[in-house]
Amino acid sequence: MPPGRYTRLVRLDAIGEAGHNRIASSHAVIVGCGALGTVVAELLARSGVGHLTLLDRDFVDLTNLHRQFLFDESDAAEGIPKAVAAERRLRAINSEIEITSVVDDLRPRRVADLLGRPDVIIDGTDNFEARFLLNDYAVEQGIPWIYGAAVGTYGIAMPVLPDRTACFRCVFDGPPEGLQPTCETAGVLGPVTALIGSLQAGVALQILSGNTDAVRDTITTVDLWHGPLREVSKPERDPDCPCCGHREFEWLNGKHDTPVSLCGRNAVQIHSERGVIDLAALKTRLELEGTVRSNDFALRFALAPHEITVFRDGRAIVHGTQDPAVARGLYAKWIGS
Repeated sequence: MPPGRYTRLVRLDAIGEAGHNRIASSHAVIVGCGALGTVVAELLARSGVGHLTLLDRDFVDLTNLHRQFLFDESDAAEGIPKAVAAERRLRAINSEIEITSVVDDLRPRRVADLLGRPDVIIDGTDNFEARFLLNDYAVEQGIPWIYGAAVGTYGIAMPVLPDRTACFRCVFDGPPEGLQPTCETAGVLGPVTALIGSLQAGVALQILSGNTDAVRDTITTVDLWHGPLREVSKPERDPDCPCCGHREFEWLNGKHDTPVSLCGRNAVQIHSERGVIDLAALKTRLELEGTVRSNDFALRFALAPHEITVFRDGRAIVHGTQDPAVARGLYAKWIGS
């Protein structure tokens, strides 16, 4: 075989030319372009996945850089949306594949438009509500998806293959109660996020190359500081599971769609029905009131102790509060209702 970009991948007995042809014609959606999502995105792009969709609601911050691949200091300084910054970097890595960046939030009423019908969905989110929504959609549509999470020095990964394995809700009945550790409260070790993202990417390549039977029905956990990597069998599918058993999709149907305080951030995300915002006009108006920074994708308005990041679609992230009522009031005052 002559030398080529994917030669070392094709030479794997488990993949071969047929497997790589499948990879090259496949579509993967990565939801969340943070620590896990950027690792997965880079590995899949380098492996020649034909179409990558990158979905993320946030922008690059300096605190992201110790663990989130694909970003640099200029992205943080300019406040570039993560999905856009990731797309730019990946295009420099592999110009042969299709990459779509989507700066938006995963919500029940738009999930089908945002995710479509890919061959696999990879979880790079930071909250259980988004994961239950992903699980509902994946089970309803019969799409494999791969759960992953990391905080502190601990990480976990788990594949969900609809109609074959237990779904996410079979394993986790609902979001945990009470405050949970976040990257802001407990910190996070960069290598553990890289490891979990690599595990997710490995499972994705099994699926995309046509080797779904090789996917182990297990939960993998690791504590890189205190203990070894462990792999345990998932429970059997629960025939009484509301999601995959009775096909009651509570998150997909919007039953749990509430304002979101962003995980690990003293901030609240606000959605607006006002439609597309003229960021240039908004900048002109707000510069009379406080400090404004803007780019082609978003505007950041600082008026201590708060800061509001406004996206073109009207969505905003209000920093300096975890109270949705306060966030809505600030949005109405400075952006409009």
